[in-house]
Amino acid sequence: MVLPLVDENKPKCYLCHEGFENIEKLRDHQKLEHKESLESHEDLKREPAPGDVTVF
Repeated sequence: MVLPLVDENKPKCYLCHEGFENIEKLRDHQKLEHKESLESHEDLKREPAPGDVTVF
């Protein structure tokens, strides 16, 4: 799928595919509209995958 050039600079919600003018408006939208979806992912434990290399 090819996106038109006008959408490349506007963030889009990955849950409802609605476009926004800037990232702050997207964050506010996700906090209000998709609160239950985002809360379920907060408890996930994040750790490196096997074979990942850390650069110091």
